[in-house]
Amino acid sequence: MCGIAGRVNFLSGAPVNPSDVGAMCDLIAHRGPDGHGVHCDGAVGFGHRRLAIIDLSPLGRQPMQTDDGQVVITFNGEIYNFQELRDVLEGRGHRFRSHSDTEVILAAYREYGDACVEKLAGMFAFAIWDAPRRRLLIARDRLGKKPLHYRVDRDGIAFASETKAFLADPGFEARVNPQAIADYLSLQYVPAPLSAFAGVQKLSPAHLLVVENGRLDVRRYWRLSYARQQTAVSDDDAIEAMVEQTTRAVKRRLVSDVPLGAFLSGGIDSGLVVSFMAECLDTPVRTFSIGFDDEAYNELPAARMVAQKYGTRHEEFVVRPRTADLLPQLVWHYGEPYADSSALPTYVLSELTRKHVTVALNGDAGDENFAGYDRYHAMVMAKRLEAVPQSLRRAGAALSAAIAAAVPNSTLRRGARFARRLADAPERRYAGWVLHFEPSLKRTLCTPDFLAVTEEHGYSYLEAAFASSDATTWLERSLDVDVRTYLPEDLLVKVDIATMAHGLEGRSPFLDHDLMEFAASLPARFKLRGGEKKWLLRQLARRRLPPTLLTLPKKGFGVPIDRWFREDLRETLRDVLFDGRLAGRGYVRMDTVQRLYDEHVSGQALWHFQLWNLLMLELWHRMFIDQRPAGAPARTPVADEAPA
Repeated sequence: MCGIAGRVNFLSGAPVNPSDVGAMCDLIAHRGPDGHGVHCDGAVGFGHRRLAIIDLSPLGRQPMQTDDGQVVITFNGEIYNFQELRDVLEGRGHRFRSHSDTEVILAAYREYGDACVEKLAGMFAFAIWDAPRRRLLIARDRLGKKPLHYRVDRDGIAFASETKAFLADPGFEARVNPQAIADYLSLQYVPAPLSAFAGVQKLSPAHLLVVENGRLDVRRYWRLSYARQQTAVSDDDAIEAMVEQTTRAVKRRLVSDVPLGAFLSGGIDSGLVVSFMAECLDTPVRTFSIGFDDEAYNELPAARMVAQKYGTRHEEFVVRPRTADLLPQLVWHYGEPYADSSALPTYVLSELTRKHVTVALNGDAGDENFAGYDRYHAMVMAKRLEAVPQSLRRAGAALSAAIAAAVPNSTLRRGARFARRLADAPERRYAGWVLHFEPSLKRTLCTPDFLAVTEEHGYSYLEAAFASSDATTWLERSLDVDVRTYLPEDLLVKVDIATMAHGLEGRSPFLDHDLMEFAASLPARFKLRGGEKKWLLRQLARRRLPPTLLTLPKKGFGVPIDRWFREDLRETLRDVLFDGRLAGRGYVRMDTVQRLYDEHVSGQALWHFQLWNLLMLELWHRMFIDQRPAGAPARTPVADEAPA
């Protein structure tokens, strides 16, 4: 796991300055604190920041070249099947100097060409320069675990693990992409291939970028399919197969030359990962959990039950952060507007975990594989209610809107939000449940000038994902859409940035592409049955985890920002939103922002997600657009962090 950056001037042929590539890497040095390297050859410059995980010797350094110096690679990630692939390649005559997975990718490229990516099981973003063919190949892993950004200018192409690296590229001007901001307001993230910076793009998951003969081509090489379903599989066979898939996925992710452990929340996904780790390792698993004083968000007691059952070396921390002091670090590391507030506890947990281990496994993607969110159940229920005449559904939607306005803080509001969507088409229904600022609110929020130069892309982005799905049920279409949108653009960004900010590698067994293909092949009854979400994972949990864990409500990995915006963060929020700078951007109408603020702090309504969205947008502007930062803001230690 590392940070990569580089430039290939395939248009102008101008020589690349090694100091420019080195400066780009310096801005992402947190991703690779164990070493650095730059390789320049005329119009080609590759840079690398190393986090040493496999083969800690100098032979594992990057950029790495083939023996003849003809092919060079800079690589970020881990290839979990590199040893098996190495054995195959040795049988075909390839010889290796190191024990690293990087050298295996080089040999696989020489053996299979671009199809080498289809042989790789893992998380990766890499660039390969094939000197004899004057050819650049850039690739990103199937699910989008590792990020890759690029920009094309009059000289050629520059690429990097994080957008902030471009700040050191002399030809880069930090300007805003208005459409990206509009999408961010809707989705809470900027969706690929867009970036918040004009002229910068993200390479989408499971895509290759090839530059050859002066042309740039981007194409997809893999797609998760829900069409090839094992309709005859029994419950017992599915459970047994899931045990085999999870065991293999976990074992793959235990290969490491440095200490490893696991994030342990109070949910069943991370608990299952720890249970399989305990079976695979000869020594106790090291586990790490974080909690808050607010019991509604505190999962420490549940995590402790799993730790005790499996005898882990468990570390607990109750964090009472001066949240405002952490905001500059969050804004800097995420590099573009990002409004998932669970980034904050993930960032803090990563910092605390890195004090003990260098690799941490997690339970990410259990929900997206096996239908763990309420919206999946809601999609199934809504489908059943489609038999109700549309006129009645519209009347129910109108009544629900009135209820939501009258009782904004009650549990009834969630039911009202569900009912308001019954009259919508299924794809719009789903979108309405996940958007931060849905179109009606967004039209009230945004200025006419901003609306005139942007599209309402939030709905269409999700609708297009629905339309292109090969799933046959609305439940599985929702899963497919999340796997291609919310998972890579929100959740995986959150964990990659938070962990790599501290030089910690995160590994996710439920993101194993073989396991995901298996899950997608199972009929919907193994994901949602009788109202029970994550049915198959819960069968494993009943056999492996403390029974109490299965009765606890799903909390998610959040922070109490609803309360903080009324108390601890109230003044910070007011100062940032209303000092005149947000108003001067031209995006939003301040009367609407004032209304959201007033209604939230007074307890009339819950607008904390929307206010956090606006807060992070404004802070990003101040850091990256109003000034050109030369490096990370001063680190403020987490306040009051202590063992629970």
